[in-house]
Amino acid sequence: MSTAMPPSHQALTVPEVMSALRLSRFKVYDLIRSKQLQSITIGRARRVPADALHAYIQSKLGDND
Repeated sequence: MSTAMPPSHQALTVPEVMSALRLSRFKVYDLIRSKQLQSITIGRARRVPADALHAYIQSKLGDND
């Protein structure tokens, strides 16, 4: 699985988010459940908008200031 996010992806799968953040499936779903990471559901598929992932990362970088 590639760790680099292709620039054409606008909605990421949970495994793609896991790879990008190097977190477990449980932790990614925990972030979604706690509303720290926004996601959408399409049918039974869960997707994380790329902008939401970037916003989450930026919010964490801001916490360290």
